[in-house]
Amino acid sequence: MDYGKVLKGFRETAGFTQQELADLLNRSRSCISKFEGNRKLMDIETFRHWARITNSELQAAAILFGTEIFAQATQVLSLVPAFIRFSFFI
Repeated sequence: MDYGKVLKGFRETAGFTQQELADLLNRSRSCISKFEGNRKLMDIETFRHWARITNSELQAAAILFGTEIFAQATQVLSLVPAFIRFSFFI
């Protein structure tokens, strides 16, 4: 997976320039460019802040934990309303 491309997508979807995001993350524009170009590794705290600032937390979690866990969680959550309705009749 091209993580730099994903990070750039998060930023662009949120409507930030590299400089705007750099200011919010207390980093330089050059640092943001290096992250997006896969020339610099990002620590988990910066990744978490990047995802929060760009409102991409669900997508970031899918990257970190894999999409399989989200498919399973979605399946379980779809059963919750049925379970709640069922429990009222018991």
